[in-house]
Amino acid sequence: MSMEKTDALFLLVKSLTKSEKRQFKLYAGRLGGNSEKNFIALFSVLDKLDEFDEKQILLKTNIKKQQLSNSKAHLYRQILVSLKLNPIHQNAKMQVREQLDFATILYNKGLHKQSLKVLDKAKGIALSHEDSILAFSIVELEKVVESQYITRSLSSRADDLILQSKDLGEKTLMLSKLSNLSLQLYSMLLKKGYVSNDKDFEEIRSFFKESLPEYDIRKLGVIEKLYLYKAYLWYSFITQDFVAGYRYAQKWVDLFYYNPEMKKSNPVFYLKGINYLLEALFLVQHLTKFRSTLNFFEDELNNQNFLLNENTESLAFLYLYLNKINLYFLEGNFKQGINFIPEVIEEIESHRSKIDEHHVMVFYYKFASMYFGASNYEKSIFYLEKIIRNKQLGMREDLLCFTRILNLIAHYEAGM
Repeated sequence: MSMEKTDALFLLVKSLTKSEKRQFKLYAGRLGGNSEKNFIALFSVLDKLDEFDEKQILLKTNIKKQQLSNSKAHLYRQILVSLKLNPIHQNAKMQVREQLDFATILYNKGLHKQSLKVLDKAKGIALSHEDSILAFSIVELEKVVESQYITRSLSSRADDLILQSKDLGEKTLMLSKLSNLSLQLYSMLLKKGYVSNDKDFEEIRSFFKESLPEYDIRKLGVIEKLYLYKAYLWYSFITQDFVAGYRYAQKWVDLFYYNPEMKKSNPVFYLKGINYLLEALFLVQHLTKFRSTLNFFEDELNNQNFLLNENTESLAFLYLYLNKINLYFLEGNFKQGINFIPEVIEEIESHRSKIDEHHVMVFYYKFASMYFGASNYEKSIFYLEKIIRNKQLGMREDLLCFTRILNLIAHYEAGM
């Protein structure tokens, strides 16, 4: 089931756990009214369907065809509100944004002192999580409230807020520049892959040199360092300097080692960091370090040392299984590797709605390579042709090139 080709509301309903469905029904039952009855009925029908079917919805509810669009939008919003109330989905960012909303309401009611107290608490949470963007928004609102809440301490208070605003503004600007550079380099890596000639190398080197902002590493916060290491990592991969890639991937993971609370606030970045550390070790062919890092990663997942939700569970599967396959390549155990493939296929199917087509094709390329290594050329060709026939795929150009070359060699080895 492809997420892009299926109704968004249907996918959201199907993504809910049993406890989330139970909570939603309790939440919806308190609302009352005819329109609420309609969207509860719509929810029940969608929950029972295996595929989105508009005819079944209209047949089994009192919703008219012209009402369906609005009913779906209403249900979608109410499910999100229900999920927002679930403690499982609450994190520091959501808490700060909620406090920001409360402070705005209090300010609009003229309760300036109460608004400032809420803002100060929210700012403390944001700063403790090094979220300079949210902290900057809070300081800007504090300045607005302070301008109307006149006290004798306003002068010193204003100076403090101005200094905070200036400092956070600089941090936010640096974070923006580093995150922009990181995203641009990552996009280049996904689209083009590794540089293949001197001209490409000079272009990417010049781009990186011109785009990298001046910085003092001692003044950078944890999040700024994270984006800095990511930018250097993508640059190292693109230019095929895999030793440097390993060094910056290790720095990335070390940030979470020395700041363990970040695992819960930024679990996706933690997973990605370990994955790219493993990828770099695979590229430099460091078997011992690769095996120990993979074992550490599996222990982290088994021990639930950081927050796992549907998104992180899918990423954990993706990174763990891709690197388990890579271990077979490093060890040269192709026959054992092909025995592992059925388990991987089963896991792919169970996570299919959460992982993109590009990564499915990467799995297929690894399957094809594994079968090729085990001299099963027909099976290798089977998976290679799955990639070649996928006309809608935006895979990296180098992977598409490797796929066609391997397909040609596999046909030759198979006597075809």
